Amino acid sequence: MPATVLAPILQSARQLSVRRDEIIAHRGEPCLGMHIVVQGRIKLCYEAASGLERIMRIVSPNDSFGEALMYLGREYIASAEALCDSHLIYIPKDIILTQMAHSPQLSQQLVASLSRQLYMMMGDMGAYTVRNGHQRLIGYLLRASSHHQGVPVRLTIPKGVIASRLNLTPQHFSRILHDLIQRKLVRVQGREFTILDLQGLLDYRDQQAL
Repeated sequence: MPATVLAPILQSARQLSVRRDEIIAHRGEPCLGMHIVVQGRIKLCYEAASGLERIMRIVSPNDSFGEALMYLGREYIASAEALCDSHLIYIPKDIILTQMAHSPQLSQQLVASLSRQLYMMMGDMGAYTVRNGHQRLIGYLLRASSHHQGVPVRLTIPKGVIASRLNLTPQHFSRILHDLIQRKLVRVQGREFTILDLQGLLDYRDQQAL
């Protein structure tokens, strides 16, 4: 960013430190700015009248949320809650819009960010529509492990959060995980898992599509 664009943004930005389970924004509140995650993880979740929570997105470090709602002048459609102690930067709407008017580069970066989020959301919707629970969980484990066999991987978020993110009930999630363990495809110890048979896991995922 050119200094003339970045300096006013830095002057208006606020640093936020939040504890685990702390609510950053409530569903229905006006979105008056955007948040950038520096450390930690934030879940964007929607709670139905039945009390069932649906996690729409997990925001990791160097990612952001609120841009689209801020630009449209809409309320938050999901609550933002810290999954762990986290550090964020909050930038008010007014300064962002002002600087966008003077900086094509800033506008392009925001469009790129929104496009990336839309691309990921469409991918998630496609997965929920055409893939069953086994395929979704196996896909998640493969991504988290970078397709490495025999390398322990620690999950950075609770299993219940992962289940919600994959559109699975905790019970269904546990049954699938137990099935993979029984087949000796993965090993699970607390929040750490290891792929024991990468090719077998890939073959089992493909069998689920038949």
